This record gives sequence, C-alpha cells and structure tokens, in this order.
Amino acid sequence: MRRVRYESRGGPLFVEEAPVPEPGPGELLVRAEAIGVTLPVVRKVTEAAEPVPLGGEIAGEVAAVGEGVTRFGTGDRVTGLCFGHGYADFALLHEAMASPVPADAGAVDAVALVRSGLVALGALEAARPEPGETALVTAAASGVGHLAVQLARTRGAGRVVGAVSDPAKAGFVRGLGADHVVTYGDDSWGTPADYALDAVGGDLLAPVLAALAPEGRLVAYSSGGGTIEAYDLLVGTKSVIGFQMARVARGKPELYELWREELWRLFAAGEVEPVVHGEFALEDAAKAHAEIEARSNLGKVVLIP
Repeated sequence: MRRVRYESRGGPLFVEEAPVPEPGPGELLVRAEAIGVTLPVVRKVTEAAEPVPLGGEIAGEVAAVGEGVTRFGTGDRVTGLCFGHGYADFALLHEAMASPVPADAGAVDAVALVRSGLVALGALEAARPEPGETALVTAAASGVGHLAVQLARTRGAGRVVGAVSDPAKAGFVRGLGADHVVTYGDDSWGTPADYALDAVGGDLLAPVLAALAPEGRLVAYSSGGGTIEAYDLLVGTKSVIGFQMARVARGKPELYELWREELWRLFAAGEVEPVVHGEFALEDAAKAHAEIEARSNLGKVVLIP
C-alpha cells in the first residue's frame, strides 16, 4: 500500500510503499476513501523535534477487524480519528474512536463533519451557551470554525460573529450564517460577545478576551498556545475554559457518542453542512498541507487515496 511519511522537521512529505498493517485487539483495518487534513497534524510536521506518524481523520470501509471488536464487521463504513499512520491506503482505527457512516452520506462528508464537528460542538458545550447570546468564533472559515458558526446557530445564538485572518473570507463566513465578520487586525470587533470559541491562540488571545462582555467565557481549544493576564480576567469577571476533544473521547465515551449522533442528525436535517475546500490526491499531501499553512482554506481540506 501507499503511505505518506517524512524524515525530518518540516518535511518534505513523500509517498512510500509499506505493508498493509494487521489490526490488533480492539482495532479496525480501514480501507481509506477520504482523509481529513488538520492544523494539529500540519503543526507536528513543522514543529515536532522528531518525525511522527501522520494520523488524522479517516473514512472508509472496514477490511478486517482485530480480536475483541464487537461493534463493527468487514464491509461496514466508518469514520474516526486514527492515531497512527492515517495518510495511507489502509489505516488502523481503534473501535472506540470509530463511528458508523450513514448509508446516504459519503466518505468526504464524514471526514469533513465528524471529527471537526465534534471539536466544534464540544467547544460550544464548554461555553455553556444561553439562548439569545452573542457568539464569537475565530478561524471561522476553517474546518472546525465553519461548523462552529453553524452549530452556534443551532444552539440558539442571537448573534454570531466570525473572526478571520483575511477579509476575502468574509463572504464565505456570512454565507454560513454569521451576522458580522471581523478580521484579526480590526481596531474594534463590534458589540461585545457573551462567549468566544478560539481556535487560534497565541497573540490573538488578548483581543479575543477584550471582545468579550463582562462575565464572558472564552473557550480555548487551539494548539497554538498563548498567555492571558489574570488581571484582565479579574476586571471583567471573565473566564477562560480549556477544551480538548481527546479527553472526552477517552474519559466520556457515552458523551462522545451522543455528540456524534447529534452531528449526523443535524446533517440529515440540513441544519449543519460541512464545506470542503479542496480534495487532493494522496501524492499531493504537501499541497494540502500548504493550503492549511497559508490559512487559505474555506472549510475542510481532504486527501483522496
């Protein structure tokens, strides 16, 4: 089978021939039909001291199952997060991380919706939204952010503000249902928000916090780091909440499954629609990463084996 790998920090990415892996206990061997490209994986290539397997979101057909697997069988269509080599024709997926793909949904829809949607929905839940509140979503045109904009609406937001890096993305974000779009360098982000879902971190944390109303909540789910002055929280009685999807998947599987079911229900009802920025061949993984690095994507970037 083909597999994408790299040998030093920053790449380059290349395709090699590798043996098809054998599923171990609790694992599914999935013949990949679509692979989601994420910012955390791109950052690992550019920042990790040593090369790591390119994992990520995959969707496809179960080719074999390991010992102890009870929920899925050969021929089932699944999607989920692969922690090993996911940029490949075949990948191993732990049963606990797998979700069935409905018969009327495609593999590309699955990788664009499920994992990114789970992160967006989890961050939204962490914000404890109340009906009628104003939501602020950073990286609003990204794979997670464009779903967060739509999900905020489904949870009763009275006003949704999208924050983007480039004003050229404003039309796309408004088309998702945002009432107002700002760019990171704007002097003012308008009416203060009740809660913010931040996927950027770093130097953007301060302006995001400043854009919150008194008692506002900032949910940080970015891997970009950053710091906040405690005094800024004190004077505005604001709070910062950290969210990590992996902790929910490992520690609260019943909640993880409930959120997955909700995403598919919203998808079927037409209330949430994943947008795919581009589909790239497995051999063009470097081009897919470049789209993410340049922050030029509008929606999800997907590899097609």
